[in-house]
Amino acid sequence: MKRNKTYNKKKTVIVFAVCMVMLAGLAGRIFYLMVIRSEYYTQKADDLHERERKIKAARGKIIDRSGVVLADNRSVCTISVIHSQIKEPKKVIDMLVKELELSPQEARERVEKVSSIERIKTNVPKETGDRIREYDLDGVKVDEDFKRYYPFDDLASRVLGFTGGDNQGIIGLEVQYDSILEGINGRILTTTDARGVEVGEIGESRVEPVAGYNLHISMDYNIQRYVQQEAQKVMEEKQADQVSILLMNPQNGEIYAMANVPEFSLNDPFTLPEGTETEGRTAKEIQDMRNQMWRNLCINDTYEPGSTFKIITAAAGLEAEVVSVDDTFSCPGYRVVEDRRIHCHKRTGHGAETFVEGAKNSCNPVFIDVGLRLGVDRFYRYFQDFGLMRETGIDLPGEASTIMHQKENIGQVELATMSFGQSFQITPIQLAVTVSSIINGGVRITPHFGVEVRDDEGQLIDTLEYESKEGIVSEETSRTMNTILEKVVSEGSGKNAYIEGYDIGGKTATSQTLPRSANRYISSFLGFAPAKDPQVLGICIIYDPQGVYYGGTIAAPVMQRVFENVLPYLKIDLKIEKQNG
Repeated sequence: MKRNKTYNKKKTVIVFAVCMVMLAGLAGRIFYLMVIRSEYYTQKADDLHERERKIKAARGKIIDRSGVVLADNRSVCTISVIHSQIKEPKKVIDMLVKELELSPQEARERVEKVSSIERIKTNVPKETGDRIREYDLDGVKVDEDFKRYYPFDDLASRVLGFTGGDNQGIIGLEVQYDSILEGINGRILTTTDARGVEVGEIGESRVEPVAGYNLHISMDYNIQRYVQQEAQKVMEEKQADQVSILLMNPQNGEIYAMANVPEFSLNDPFTLPEGTETEGRTAKEIQDMRNQMWRNLCINDTYEPGSTFKIITAAAGLEAEVVSVDDTFSCPGYRVVEDRRIHCHKRTGHGAETFVEGAKNSCNPVFIDVGLRLGVDRFYRYFQDFGLMRETGIDLPGEASTIMHQKENIGQVELATMSFGQSFQITPIQLAVTVSSIINGGVRITPHFGVEVRDDEGQLIDTLEYESKEGIVSEETSRTMNTILEKVVSEGSGKNAYIEGYDIGGKTATSQTLPRSANRYISSFLGFAPAKDPQVLGICIIYDPQGVYYGGTIAAPVMQRVFENVLPYLKIDLKIEKQNG
């Protein structure tokens, strides 16, 4: 009996002790929540009674070198409903059906959905938003918003790029400079009671958005429009797949125009070209088709440059002193390298010719000889030193890299074909930049569009700077190459780009795509002016033209027309340059 009393007493003590520990723990927890974490839970409680609606910031404009706005904003509205605040659901449903063209079923489901806030539709025209506001229906919110707008629709579509529904850049300059253009969104805070009804005396508070900065670029609207028209014209005439034209300043890398036709509508960028067959396609296949439509051929795709690359082989040969302008060669119409006969475009041959004449004739055997004189090691080193193995650094996303043999896999045949621009691939922008460094005195520049960042008042925020590298070739080699390439246009294969009394240099090319058996060609011409002091460099590339496909016949005349119109527009008086020279 005594033992039971002792046992019960101990049990009581233990229970009491456990209770005291639990009470102490509970008290500690209450102290922690009410004192230590009071600020956090106060904020959480406030959040339960606040609704937040985002106010989009106005995106910065993209403005050309003359002040023309190429990418702008239009005022639109976002329409939302708050379930707990709706007093007349039928009127709200009828309004949504009428003004936003929702089906009665969809409108009813959205209105009856129990949520803190239901976004019904974005990018609603401002006039529609104003009409909805006039209904003055409880629970219906109309918030001002912005939608990206491109005044010239398809102008430079692959360069400018476009934005998505959240106003963030997707391709082109829009995504490259997104952090500059996007601005800071604002918000609307609505305080409600426990039932979700707005507290009238508190109402809404706003945090105003901050607009993005404006991007000023080197592109010129008038030049771009004209170049795009010329590209479209030759594409239609030659029934080509695509045509690209690039125009830039070889002294500082500023790009005046970059056309890739057919372009697409920036105001409707997800719609595929008319006539595109999408029936039976998966969503992924359709998106792949869109991605292909958005590709910028000047930077995203590589190609065999063909004879325009002879400019680079010639410069390397002159730098290495394995050839001089007076060296003589013999062209029987081919060169035998190891066990392979490699033909000249003139099968009957050019006969005896100097190095300069070989350049004017675009003679393959002459450049094969120069390449073989250089040898694999030196050729590969110049390929690297000229910058061909690294990207140009252009301020557009998705630049493709050069596709080149490993040095140990280059034999004499590969070296021979590489010397006149075959068996490797580069981008058009890579070719333009490398040739620029050869003709501008030896400075490798960074091609770019972005020039300055300014606010809406025009105040300068930032001047964009780009790297350059001197000593790519000597000034003597540069002068020699300018003279040779001027003769190519005035006396040789580039004569269809010649303008009477003007000083123009350049080189034609006709390359065959893989597989060779498909008989598909790429015709191109690279030109620059004035030849003695280049201020403008242009490339025209025509993909798979029908009928006559020689670059000197169909691409050179395009660049001739571009130079005839663009050079006076830029106030480059080539006639005076030639007279003074």
